[in-house]
Order: sequence, then structure tokens, then C-alpha cells
Amino acid sequence: MEDIESETTANETEQHMIAAAYHIVKAIGASKNLDNEMKRILSDLDIHLSKMTSIDENEADMTRETEKRLKFAEKKIMSFHSRNLKIWESFGPGEDYGYLQAVDEVQRLAESLENTSSNKKTLKVKQIQDEAENILQKAMEKLQEELVHILSKNLLPIQHEYLLVESCPVTVVEEESSMVSNEDESFEFPSQMERRRTECEQYIVDLIHPNAIPLIKCIAELMFASHYDQEFSQTFIIFWRQALDDYLINLNVKQLSIEDVLKMDWKCLTYRIRNWCHATRSVIGYLASGKRLFDRIMGEFRSTSSSCFVEASKGSVLCLLNFGQAVIIGPRRPERLFCLLDMYEVLSKLVTRLDDLFAGEASSLVKTEFHELLKRLGDSAKGIFLEFGNHVTWNTSTIPFTSGGITHLTKYVMNYIILLVEYGDTLNSLLEEQHIDNPGQFSNADIDPYSISPVAHNLQSVTSVLEANLDAKSDLYREESLKHIFMMNNIHYMVRKIENSKLRCYFGDEWIRRHVRKFRQHATSYERIAWGSILSQLKDDGSKGKAMLKDKCRKFITDFEEVYKSQTGWRIPDIQLREELKISASQRVIHAYRPFAARLRTGCISDKYIKYTEDDLWNYIWDLFEGSPKSLNHPKRR
Repeated sequence: MEDIESETTANETEQHMIAAAYHIVKAIGASKNLDNEMKRILSDLDIHLSKMTSIDENEADMTRETEKRLKFAEKKIMSFHSRNLKIWESFGPGEDYGYLQAVDEVQRLAESLENTSSNKKTLKVKQIQDEAENILQKAMEKLQEELVHILSKNLLPIQHEYLLVESCPVTVVEEESSMVSNEDESFEFPSQMERRRTECEQYIVDLIHPNAIPLIKCIAELMFASHYDQEFSQTFIIFWRQALDDYLINLNVKQLSIEDVLKMDWKCLTYRIRNWCHATRSVIGYLASGKRLFDRIMGEFRSTSSSCFVEASKGSVLCLLNFGQAVIIGPRRPERLFCLLDMYEVLSKLVTRLDDLFAGEASSLVKTEFHELLKRLGDSAKGIFLEFGNHVTWNTSTIPFTSGGITHLTKYVMNYIILLVEYGDTLNSLLEEQHIDNPGQFSNADIDPYSISPVAHNLQSVTSVLEANLDAKSDLYREESLKHIFMMNNIHYMVRKIENSKLRCYFGDEWIRRHVRKFRQHATSYERIAWGSILSQLKDDGSKGKAMLKDKCRKFITDFEEVYKSQTGWRIPDIQLREELKISASQRVIHAYRPFAARLRTGCISDKYIKYTEDDLWNYIWDLFEGSPKSLNHPKRR
């Protein structure tokens, strides 16, 4: 400051000396005692000093003009400030832009004064410059307030469903306890899950009313030109950071710690994951709209626009990513696979968009966290999928399943893998490095490529493990025929689920034919074991005596009633399979019983020993496999 004052004093002293010299030359020139040479020298000096004096007078005029313009602009600016009102709410369009013009005038004057040569800066010029900068500072503070007000008033309500950028399935699955749930035969895995798809296109929407954009852009340009770019940027960042926080609240996203997530019960966690999938898609859509807004406002200052956008949005994105990281830390149980795949698919569909949004070096943290979560979700999902067969193997029992029906494990596994094929392409991409042993066996050009994919290989492996598990559980039955009913029921269920779903592509027709033969072989084995010894009583071995015929009749009736008592309690859930087996057994029994009854009547055996007619036997056999034990204590006539 002392240097400026001394410089200014020197300039004024110089000007005084020039003026004094000019007057001296004028005085000497008036003398009559000068020769021609001296007159010529004084004339030249007079012209030179006259020019210097004229320049000083012009600069003084310019200084006065600058001061006049500054006073006029200040008066206009202060007239707005003094009323303590919001400029863009209380005044008309002409007046509010008049305020910006006045501020722009002050900014230009301040810049012009700043660029004035130091040797021409008089004390007066410095005073005017200081005054201009002081006015400009007050105007900038006012513009910051007005900016927040304009943004708040013109912020448009967002329907978040319009911001979704990809269709994405969201699946909710009950806990693994379904593997070993109660004996309610109405249990079906699909009823315990929810598969939702939200089909939507990419949308970029207006976050601020379009009419306000030019005004906000003018404020930005003015503040940047006035070297108040940091103040504008911070105001803009703080506003949009809060807007994003509010948007997350509207999406029901909460800031949760790892401990909070790990303590959640399964129902609550699945809700949070479903909401996370929806919110993540919505937020990226919101950010795409936000990025466009930042570029429209600060597009001329691209690096600043990019860094401001990152600073405003990274907190919300990291909040979502942190939840994903917490979910991965949880136990790797089978039912979590679908949630992880849902989350993985959401991020994989958004990765290109996010990379475009966060392209600069300042965005490296967000991009790194996003890609790391995507990889960890994929690795975790892949691990659970490959370990699923182990969970099937570990599901053992020491008690035979009631009535020889379809086990909860069979239902769980088949419905589980039916849902898995909805993620077939995703799982194949995660398993792409996995090679199938002996690929030459699939050289047939007619084979569906799905059936030789990594997913197909693993799904077929799971069903093989399930068959082995069922085979081991069938050994728990004491009755050999019930073992075959059990295996027939469960293999038939597997075949039905595969041939009537997308699983068919992954297993192929050959697998289906092979397993149809398997359950039919079990049906044949059941008939042979369950009815073979009984029907042997009806064979014609040449016996003619009444006593022997009566004994055979009594033994047949006793054995038949025992079969009836036990097999009415057995269950074949599939109606068609049940009726087919009843028809086959009825035909076999009636075919053997008809000639036997004829021999009894030929041997004069009374009806009280014969007890059952062919129709009775048919009707009784039709009672079998309903899962409701009955007995034949008395003759049953229909």
C-alpha cells in the first residue's frame, strides 16, 4: 500500500513539474531579447509540453467519466439491495435483468481499472477501483442468495419412474428354510417369490424449469467473469447435493451401516434390496438429467462443470454403493443368489452410463467403487451358484418323507433352478471361463446351444445331485414298493418342471426322454413288487379242492386289504400319473381276478368267501394313492 501511495505521489509530482515547466516556457517566450535559435527551441518545447498537458487532461476526463458510470451503476444496484427483497420475485423481467446489467457494468469498470497501467494510476483511480470492487463483492453476495432462491423456486417435481434407464427384473425369494419346510403339499416355490419387471426407456428430464435456465446461466457467466467462480460453484454444489439427498429420501433410501444391514431380518433385507435396485436406476437417471443441467449452465467452463457435478453427486452414489458392499458381506446362502444377480444386472446395465457421467479424473473414486462392487457382486453370485449342489447334498434326513410324496427339497431345487434360467445369460457370462468336460459329446448340430452352456452343465449337475439325494432317502422306506412310488413321484416332478419351462432348453430332449424312462421304470417296479405276490395267489396251479381254493381266496382277500390299507395312505400328487397307475394296477388285478373268481364259482365256493366282485376291486384300487389311509373291515358294495 505504501508503494502504491508513493508511486501515486510521484505521478502527481511529475504532473505538477510538467505544468510548471509549461508556464516557465510561456513566460520566457514572451521576452523580446531572444534570438531566433532560442525562440525555435522554446517553440518546440512549448508544443511538447502542451501535448503532455492535453493527455493529462484527457485522462482526468476519463477518470471522471468512469466514476460517473460507477456511481450510476451503484445507485441502481443499491436500490435493489435497500428494499431487502428477492429481485427475481419482486420485480419484472426488465428490472431484474437491469440489475444484472448494472452488476455487469461494475464488473467491466473494475476490470478496466485493474488493467490500467501502474504509472497512470492516480490516487483517484485507485479509490474508484476499490469502490468498484467493494460494490462488486456486495453484488456477488446478493447473486449467491438469489441463485439459491431461483433454483428452489424453479426446481421441478420429479416422477422417479420416468428416470429409469433400463428394464430390470427384481426377484424376492423366501429364506432357505423352504428347503425343509413343513409338510404342506400346497407349497410351491413360485408362490414364495416375486418377479417384477419394469419396462422403460431412457429419459432425460428437466430438473429446473426451462424458463429459468437463461437467467441462471447469466448469473454463472457474470460471477465467473468477476472471479467469483468458486462462490458460484459452491452454491450450486450445495444446492444439488441437498436436492439429491431429498431425492434419495423420496426413494426411501436410508444411510445404513454394515452392521445395520447384517442385523436385518431376511424380509426387511429383501425389501431394501428391491428398493435399492429401483433407486439405483432412478438415481442414475436423475444424474443424467443433472449432468445435462450442469453442462447447460457451466458448459463454457467444462472442467469446472465436470468437477462440480462430481462433487455434488458422489455422496449419493457412494451411499448406494456402500449398501451393496454391505449386502455382499452377508452369509452366502442360496436364497441370496437372486438378490445378488438382481443387483449385478442393475449395475451391469448402468455401467456404461455411469462411466459417461463420471468421465473425468475427479470421478475416479466413484468409478472405482462402482466397478469394484460390480465385480464383487458377480463373484459372489457365481460362488453361490456353483455351491448350490453342495447345499442339496447336505440336505439329509433320517425319517422317510410322508406318503412317498414329492419332497420339499425336490420342489425347492426345481423351482429354484427354474428361476435361475431367467438369469441364464448373466450366469453364462459369469461362468464363461468354465469349460465343459468332453465337449465332443455335444457335437450334434441339432443340439440346442443352451443345453451345452456353462449354466446347463451346472444345472444338470445339480439335478444329478438331487437324484442321488433322493435315492439315498428312498432307502429309508421299509416297503420296497413305496421306494419306487417315492422315486417315481420325484423324478416325474423334475421332468414335468423341466419340459414345461425354459429349463427344457438347458436340459434338452434327450435328458427328458431318459428321465421319463426312469420314472416309468419305477412305476413298473412298483406294480411288480406291490402286486406280484398277491396276484400269484390267483394263478391256476391246477388245484381243484374246495379247501385249497378257499385258502387261496382268504389269502388274496387278506393281502388285498393290507395293500388297500397301506396304499390309500400313499400319495401320487400328479392327477394324470396317479390315474395312469390306478388304471394299470386295476387292469392287472382284474385281469388275474376274473378267471380266479370263475374257478371259485365252478368249485361251488359261495359268495361269502369270494367277498369282492370285479367292480369292487376296481373301485377299491381307485381309492389308492390319495394320501388318506383307509381300511376294509366290511364289504363295500357300490
